[in-house]
Amino acid sequence: MMNLQVPHIGRLPAGARNSITDVGGVRVGHCTLDAGAVQTGVTVVAPHGGNLFTHKLPAAAAVINGFGKSAGLVQLEELGLLETPIALSNTFAVGALLNAQIAHTVRANPECGRSLPTVNGLVLECNDGYLNDLQAMAVQPAHFETAMAALSVEVAQGAVGAGRGMSSFGLKGGIGTASRVAALDSQGQSYTVGALVLSNFGRLPELILAGDPLGARLAASETPDTAPEKGSIIMILATDAPLDARQLKRLAIRAGAGLARTGSAYGHGSGDIALAFSTAQAIEADADCLHLALLADHLLDPLFHAAADCVEQAIVHALFAAETVRGRDGHVRVSLRERLAS
Repeated sequence: MMNLQVPHIGRLPAGARNSITDVGGVRVGHCTLDAGAVQTGVTVVAPHGGNLFTHKLPAAAAVINGFGKSAGLVQLEELGLLETPIALSNTFAVGALLNAQIAHTVRANPECGRSLPTVNGLVLECNDGYLNDLQAMAVQPAHFETAMAALSVEVAQGAVGAGRGMSSFGLKGGIGTASRVAALDSQGQSYTVGALVLSNFGRLPELILAGDPLGARLAASETPDTAPEKGSIIMILATDAPLDARQLKRLAIRAGAGLARTGSAYGHGSGDIALAFSTAQAIEADADCLHLALLADHLLDPLFHAAADCVEQAIVHALFAAETVRGRDGHVRVSLRERLAS
């Protein structure tokens, strides 16, 4: 039997919940589909409780490896604004969830697409087809609304929501979240960085847990795994630090440092995408002139460390929280806890 204790990554302290919801205003909701060959779901990250279409947030994405089918990243890259909640699910669910986001926005803003601009829905995905029957097209717009209705500061982790059918390192993956509090000594000010991951990547021999090459030991008794990396991960970063889209892109890139520490080399077939947003200042859609307070770039290093640490921690949390799942065609992904206890 190996150690079942969840390690704390890095030296920075976690927030009160060790969750992305330690960033004020952020909430997360899940809708989980668990029915035989259908093992999938929807997870929604809502950056604030208001109308994102009228009160947008600065945001940016970093495509670390672009083997993915997400929606909304082109306009996000161009304008640097987040104007819908972030929806996560499986690859074949992107269209249904994009329609759901548009309908949700139109209900709250009846002139959207008429006298008002169209909305840029944001849907990010991973392929859960090993456990889930993707061809069943099980995720429907109503599941987005169910996840929205479940929004909370308390975040379930593991095989829930969009993470239900995900795999990591040949084990059960899924949803993980964490946070870190970064002190800026020159100002005596602290800011929180929170992460939520949809973890669906990795080969077992390459798993590194808090610096320990655990995967190599677990894989030693198995037939050597020579298959290429084909998984994916979506990494969402939230912060209450006042940053603009350019700075948030720099923060998003640091998610890759946390990902790499767990043993990923961002393989050819891996879709590794990070998105970062700031809740510090909402931007009114009809504003003619913006007056935003921003941190100076030379103060960003503590936030970069926080981003790397909480992404790594969130991946670890996903592994430890996940339960063993049996899905399509009898396929099974065993949880890390079950594997360590054997």
